[in-house]
Formats: sequence, structure tokens, C-alpha cells
Amino acid sequence: MIKDAGVLWGRAADQAVIDGALDRARAGRSGVLVVEGDPGIGKTSLLAYAAERAQDMRVLRGVGVETEAEIPFASLHLLLGHGLDRLDALPEPQAAALRGAFGLASVTNRLLVGLAVLSLLAELAEGGPLLCLVDDAQWLDQESAQALRFAAHRLHAEGIVMIFAARAGFDPAGLPEHRLSGIDQGSAAALLARAAPGLAPGTRDRVIEESCGNPLALLELPRTDLPAYDRSPLPLPARIQRAYEARIAELPPDAQKALLVTALTDGGDLDVIVQAGRELGIAPAALGVAERSGLVRIDGGRVTFTHPLMRAAAFRHGTYDLRLEVHAILARLLEHQPDRRAWHLAAAATGPDETAALALEQVARRARERDGNAGACAALERAAELTEDHALRAGRLTEAAVAAADAGQAGRAKELVERAAALVTDPRSRARLCDLRARIAFDEGAPHLAHDLLMAGAEELTALTTGEGSDGQARQDRIAAGLMLTDAARNAWQLSDPARVAEAAERLHKLGLRPEDGLDPAVQAVTGASVLLRQGPAEGIPIMRDLVARGGRIASGAHTFRINAAFVAPLVGDFRTGHDISAAMAAECRTAGDIGKLPLVHVTLAAAELYLGRFRDAEATAVEGLRLTSGTGQRNRAGYLEGTLAWLAAVRGEADRCAELAARSRDRFDANHIVNGLAWAEWALALLDLGQGRFAEALDRLDAAMTGPVRHQIQAVYFAPDQIEAAVRLGLPAREPLRRFEEWATASGQDWALAVLHRCRALLESDWERAHEDFIAAVRLHAGSGRPWEAARTRLAFGERLRRERDKGSARPHLRAAWETFERLGARPWAERARTELRATGDTSSPAARTEALSALSPQELQIVRLAARGLTNREIGAQLFLSPKTVSYHLYRAFPKLNVASRAQLAGLDLS
Repeated sequence: MIKDAGVLWGRAADQAVIDGALDRARAGRSGVLVVEGDPGIGKTSLLAYAAERAQDMRVLRGVGVETEAEIPFASLHLLLGHGLDRLDALPEPQAAALRGAFGLASVTNRLLVGLAVLSLLAELAEGGPLLCLVDDAQWLDQESAQALRFAAHRLHAEGIVMIFAARAGFDPAGLPEHRLSGIDQGSAAALLARAAPGLAPGTRDRVIEESCGNPLALLELPRTDLPAYDRSPLPLPARIQRAYEARIAELPPDAQKALLVTALTDGGDLDVIVQAGRELGIAPAALGVAERSGLVRIDGGRVTFTHPLMRAAAFRHGTYDLRLEVHAILARLLEHQPDRRAWHLAAAATGPDETAALALEQVARRARERDGNAGACAALERAAELTEDHALRAGRLTEAAVAAADAGQAGRAKELVERAAALVTDPRSRARLCDLRARIAFDEGAPHLAHDLLMAGAEELTALTTGEGSDGQARQDRIAAGLMLTDAARNAWQLSDPARVAEAAERLHKLGLRPEDGLDPAVQAVTGASVLLRQGPAEGIPIMRDLVARGGRIASGAHTFRINAAFVAPLVGDFRTGHDISAAMAAECRTAGDIGKLPLVHVTLAAAELYLGRFRDAEATAVEGLRLTSGTGQRNRAGYLEGTLAWLAAVRGEADRCAELAARSRDRFDANHIVNGLAWAEWALALLDLGQGRFAEALDRLDAAMTGPVRHQIQAVYFAPDQIEAAVRLGLPAREPLRRFEEWATASGQDWALAVLHRCRALLESDWERAHEDFIAAVRLHAGSGRPWEAARTRLAFGERLRRERDKGSARPHLRAAWETFERLGARPWAERARTELRATGDTSSPAARTEALSALSPQELQIVRLAARGLTNREIGAQLFLSPKTVSYHLYRAFPKLNVASRAQLAGLDLS
């Protein structure tokens, strides 16, 4: 690629992509692009073009530095360090997170850093459009990459363009990608004619052929010897690097050494390079020689290689002994930078070195304090390699594995665990490794293995507690074993495996936990689950009902206890308490900026809202939850939420969307074997069939679901009435679904459940008088029960039966009530069914469908409008919903016409429930 008068030759199409993104930013719309390509293909030149075209914008530049890839948030600091004066404009939790990330405070929330980056970028764009350029993104430290991707996914209406340039190794995580290929032959020939005009025609043709349109290769291959019959098998980047090595070899020895020092100096600090050179006997002038060679640039107190392959070439050209000497010198010079000093000490070590290992342990500790788990893992792994004592090495490898798992690096964690396992001999270490292996297995979609590993680890610890007192190490072992057993039971529950749940519960009771151990709520949850699965609702529900009630009485804190209670609430049919717990926890997480906990809370909140007939709220919660799972790496939560959305799509008659979401949920089940999402998916597809009158298909689907793991999930209770309705429509018996629902409804004692039970009995009852009594009882119990969906289903069934019994006058109010509720809920197939029945009663008024302004809002617009109606500012709404204030403003601008309002003040007068 060559440049002439500001134009890149051979890149017109690529330039157009950049120009389009910049133009949209000038109009207030944000955009993100990941420019991908091989080394030398022109990524950096395209970034330079973007900067040239953005003369009217503020431009931020960042770069991934290979030697800093293990230092948490190093790249982020390089990109945003000049914007720290705007930190005070951010919400305090976000400002605190960024201070922690940049080492200005001791602790940070890694996931909140991404939101803080979004807010800071939006703040920097207040004065006009902003261009954010990140080169060599494949070398971003993991924490910086995650924060930048989190922010990039949420850019919308801020007037920000974010462009990453990366070769293989950078995960775009769903961001828009633009692949750079080689330039065309005409452009390649023009570049070569300009760069190497004296080439013989045959050599010129060969360079063009072998370069494959790679501009850097076109510039560098002519500098190398190209024997006529030597077709090198080396890949193109290696050949270019070899060319650079040849150029380095032509320099004076001092300049070669200066290049090696530059290659080994993190960040290219000119003062450090000059000082290190002096200790090697190199005059500063050697750097000038290196710069004149075109291999490095010196600018603003930094020395940078003009291409990353040049750095690799300088490193390879230096001798091993000289590299060790340079690292030792840099370790002495960087005494005031303990993290960098530690890495140079480690690089200078030629064998076990406890000084360097201890320094790396401190690096890991500081990284963990900043939630920099990837960096901590790297430091601990290297510390272990420098450790001679086997037990100490095993401990460091174990800690490295924990950090890798926390960083989401399952493969790396697994490898480290196996290396540690070969060294450990004591039961406590073996148990901890079992816990780690289980965590990795669960994340990799092997929950059966995870369960067995947890049980094995708990057994190791339980053996240590026999005959010992309640204090000290024995108590710690008992608690650790109890936690592993409760995790094992939770895994088994998600697998729908009653035998495994029962085994964990039995072992938990034999453990002899005491009140002061603090695990009573967990034990109660495991006990209730085991009893429910093995003995039935009559015995299990009272245990679980008490747990839900206790969770509902806790105003704040106690996150694990309350989330357990929220998960248990649907098992006892207490959706209101489950909703209140989840809503309160969601509010706490938003206030604290605790993004990592929100996806799990959204699972319980979306389900509660769905059950309570708050379908728009459920959709908004589930959509946001799905967005958060992608940003926080919590893939196992996504199946639940996709299943919930599939059910809502089924109710609305959105066949394609329902099928797509259900398919995703099924795919996730195939990958992780977690049954809850599958249960939602199967129910959704059956409900879609039922709503569209495909009764045989609905019944077949639900009957099939009851032959697999879904039968142990609560959805199997809740879809029993659907099985009954489908069977009745087909003239078939439904004894088993009735027994299943009757047993549970009676034990739950919930009015709505008893109402649905009466409806099911009425549907199955051939005698009209007895059916009429059941319908009347059902309507009465539904009043005030908080489940409008089920109440409308009952009214519809009652009205249909009344019409068939030729009592059209009595049928009309029930059918009209059903029709109005279905319309309000957006349940179009059901509303149409009720409307058709209403007409069949002789109601010829043909009322127009009610218009619902809220139904025109997207889930996100609905959330924003509700918060705005409460008086929150755009900035406060953005902090709650993890959006920039400008994006909030954009959504309000779109929502106002849909609601027929012109100002925020008018929102307070609307019914937004």
C-alpha cells in the first residue's frame, strides 16, 4: 500500500468503509470496526488514513504492546490516560473502577471498568465527534480488551468511531469485522515501481507474485536476495522478519545493541533505553543511527519500531547472553516500577530464583486487587516455573489456575490444574483441585463430571473433619466440604438428576454442619430440592416455601441466600415474592455497578415477570440479561433467557422468532446439558402450536418432553394445563397431567394454582353442572391472584363452554374480558381466538383492537421511559442501564412520538405499567 496526496493506493473500497463510519459519527451515530489482516497488509496505514480524515474530530490512539500483554489495563491506560481529568464527571462507582484499573486506587470491579470506559468516551465526545484508534489489538492485555469490547458493544448515539486493527489472536466478540486482503496487481506494480524502480523485470514479477499483494512485502522483499530457483517455504511474515534481520545485521554493533534494548524495554521509554545503553557502554548516538535506518521512530520520549515484525527481528538478532544482561540491567533501572521489574528479573533468571518468584507473586497480588486475573495467572505461572520446592510450586500453579478460571481461560486453567495435580499429595490441596476441575468442567459443558469432582473433593475434606472439634482447621474443612456439596447439588438440579441431588443432600446432612458455619440456607435449599424430587410436592414445598419467605424478609445484602430464594420461588408458585427479591437485588446491583451479578438476577426476574403477566417487562429484562451475558462471559445463563424470550414469542404468535430462540436454547442444552433453558424452549414451541390450533402437535411435543430430563423441572408442572387443554381438544384423556398439576397445586395452596386446577377439571368434565361449578370457582380464585394470563385463559375456556351450552349471553362477558386481557398482553393468536368466539355469541359490535402505546416501544425504550418518568437524568439512566447518556437521549427522542408526548414532564402522567 502506498500513499499519494493523502490517498492510499489500492484501498478505495477500504477507505470508503472508514469514510462512511466517520460521516455517521459527524451525524451523531457511533460505529465500531475491527480491521483484520496479516502483518504488513496495511492495517496501521488504514488507521493513519482514518486519523487524517478526522481533522475535525478528537482522536485517541492506543496500541497493544506485546511486552505489556500480561499487565492488567496497561493498554487502556495508554489509550485513555489523557482523559483522566474528566473522571469526576462519571458516576462515582464508575470513576472508582477506572481509578482502580489505572492504579490510582487499590480495588476495582473489572466488569464495571467497561461501563466506565463507555461513559468516559461519551464524556470526551461531548464537544464533538471522537475517533478512537487501537492498533495491534491482538496484544491488548485481556482486561483492557474486555473493557473496550464491552464499551464498543454499547456505542450507539454518541458520535464515536472505534476502530481496532488486529491480526490473528484478537477476539472481535461479535463486533463488525472488515478483512483486509492484498492489493490488486496494478496497485502492487505501481508501489514496486516507486519503491524499487531499478528492479529487473523478472525479479519485479517474482516479488509481485510472492508478495500476494502485501504492501510491506512489496517494500521489503526487494531488499533480500531472491535466488532464481529458491522458493522459500517460509510464510510471508517470517520472510519479512528475515529481511529485517538482514537490515539490522548491516548496522554498527552499538546500533544493533540499542535495537535489542528497545525491543526488551516495555513501552519504549527513551530515558530507560538511554540509561540501559550507558550500562552496556552504548552512546546515545547509536539510537540515532537506528532511527536513520528506518527501523525505529523516536517521538515524545518514546522509541517505537516502525513495524512489530522489526521488534521480533531485533529480539531474534540479539544473542541469548546479551538478552539476559539487558533484562538484568532493566530490572535494576525499574526499581520504582515493581511489576515491570519483576518480569525483567524473571526474564534474566536461568534457573530457580525465589527472589524473582516472590516478586512475581506480588505482581499477581496487585493484579488480583485490580481484578486483573489474566495478568495474575501469567505472573503466578512464571513464578511456579522459577520455584524449586515442589509444594510451593504446586501452590503457585494452583493459584495460577484459579486466576485463569476467573479470567475465563478454561483451557489454560485446565492445563495448570493438571500440572499442579502432579505435585500435590495432601488432601486439602487435592480437594481444592477437584473444586477447580469441577468449575472448569461446568464451564466447558460437562456438569456430570463437575458433580462427580465436587463430590470427590468433599469426600477428601470430610475425612479430615472426623473426630475433630468445631474450631480451627476442622471447621474450615467442614465449611469447604459443605460448599462443595451444595454446588454439587445445584449442578445435579440443573441436570434434572434426582439421584445425584439426593446423594449430595444425604452427604450434606452427614457432614454435621453447625449453625455457626453459616450454611443453613444452602442446606435447606438442597434438602427441599431433594425431598421435592424424591417424595413429591406435599413434602418438599413446605421446606422450600419457608426458604422463600426468609429470603423475602431480607432487605439487602446476603446475595447468595436471596438469589437461592428467588430461584426457589417458582417451585412453590410464589411469583410475587420471587419478583420482589429479584427486583430489589437488580436495583442494588445497578446502584453498585455490580454487572457480573446481574445476568443471574435477570434470569429470576424475567421469569417472575413472565409468570405475573408482565410480558413487556419480562422481555425487557431478558433482552438486557442476554446482552449482559455476552459482555460478562456468562454463557450458561443465556439458555434460560433465550427460553424465556421464546415463550413470550410463542404467546404473541411470532412463529419464526419463537423457533429461532428455541433452537438456540436447545443448542445450548446440547453444549452444557443444563435443562432449564430446554424446558422453556419445549414449552414455548408447544404453546405456539396450542395458540395456533395445532393441538396434536402441541400434545405430542409436551408428551415427548415428559420422557426426558424436562420432566423434573417446574415447567413440567406449569405446562400440564396446556397438555390437558390439547388433549381435551382432541377428545383424549389427560389423567397423568391432571394428577401432576393437582398434586403440586394442592401442596402449593396458591390461589392462582387452585384456580387453574378448577379450570382443568372443568375442561375434562363432561357434566355441565359440575364443570360450571369448577369454572365459577376458578374465576373467583383468579380475582386478585396476579396472573392475568391464566385468568384470561380461564375466562376464554369458560366462555367457549358457555357458548357450546347455548348460553351466549353469559358467555359474552367472559369472552370480552379474555379478549381485552389478551390484547393488553399482546397475545395475538389468543386474542383472535377470543374475538372469534365473541362474534359467534352474536356480538356484532366488532370492537376495534385496543391500541397500546407501550407496545410500540422497544424493550430498551420501555426501560428508559420508565426511569425518565421517575425523574432520573440521562446520566443516571445510563448508569442504571449501562448505556451512555447520549444513547439514552436518542432512545427518548424516538419514544416520545410513540407515546404522543413532547417532554419528560408529560411522562409522569402516563400509565407505564
